[in-house]
Amino acid sequence: MHGQRKADHIRINLEEDVGFKNITAGFERYRFEHNALPELDLAAVDTTTEFFGKKLRAPLLISSMTGGTDEAGRINRRLAEAAQAQGVAMGVGSQRAALEDPALAASFAVRKYAPDILLFANLGAVQLNYGYGVDECRRAVDMIGADALILHFNALQEAVQPEGDTNFAGLLARVERVCAALDVPVIAKEVGWGFSAENVRRLVDAGIAAIDVAGAGGTSWSQVEMYRAPTERHRRVAAAFAEWGIPTAEAIVTARRVAPELPLIASGGLRSGVDVAKSIALGAHLGGMAGLFLRAAMRSAAAVSEEIAVVLSALRVAMFATGAGTISALREGSKLRRIGG
Repeated sequence: MHGQRKADHIRINLEEDVGFKNITAGFERYRFEHNALPELDLAAVDTTTEFFGKKLRAPLLISSMTGGTDEAGRINRRLAEAAQAQGVAMGVGSQRAALEDPALAASFAVRKYAPDILLFANLGAVQLNYGYGVDECRRAVDMIGADALILHFNALQEAVQPEGDTNFAGLLARVERVCAALDVPVIAKEVGWGFSAENVRRLVDAGIAAIDVAGAGGTSWSQVEMYRAPTERHRRVAAAFAEWGIPTAEAIVTARRVAPELPLIASGGLRSGVDVAKSIALGAHLGGMAGLFLRAAMRSAAAVSEEIAVVLSALRVAMFATGAGTISALREGSKLRRIGG
């Protein structure tokens, strides 16, 4: 069942319109003040940054997408080769299938293609209520030689999935135990509806080392589930949530206000290097993108690498045109204005 679900998710993301119809990520509500006198040499603009002590050529994450099928294995290999070539971070999709069927582990094992990258393992947080514990989390990290573990929180997706795991009761205490016991940092990641201020506070108190806000405005996983719904009732219930969630820009600002020192990843509807720049200026440390790279990965690693190069070039020009010579200057001193109210 896992394999079919993963294959469905890839196909639906590529073939159907699974974006939000009215909610946007919110980046259009912010505008950089253009600097016609940047007093910088574009060639000297420095996009390098560090995350969890690892140096990156730019603050970009190829967000978690897939794994568990042969096609997913090919996609992950191409994403990893491109991440290695461009010096950016990468997360794999949920590894639950490979923990339950070790034959599927190869589709996630990308470290041999990307020996130097910042690499994130991934499990659904709710699995901690379904028999998973510290041991399974360790196995997911060891399976791919990861630098950190993402625990993804997808309550709404599970709720509209016919086969969803929907018991989220008492989950935070189990997350806290994993954070305390694991040797690598644990990242809390939403999957496209964002974290509220109260969520961020409670996750930080539980020992989470970083948060990926993964707000609304990119892929709507309720829409994805709508397209694979087995009955008309399931389809209609999933469709009711097409405009649900906290927009990404708002989620970044909220998380930064609640936890000023917490490492933050911004994902959900980032479309360009300018959106990455806006995310950093709003307080994120990395910008995560998925859909753009998934489509490229269907072609080749070179196609993914080219998409990353376009994003990074636009980020560099955005920094130049705002007078920010470094990532820290972009985060701390950039002239980002909210438009309207």
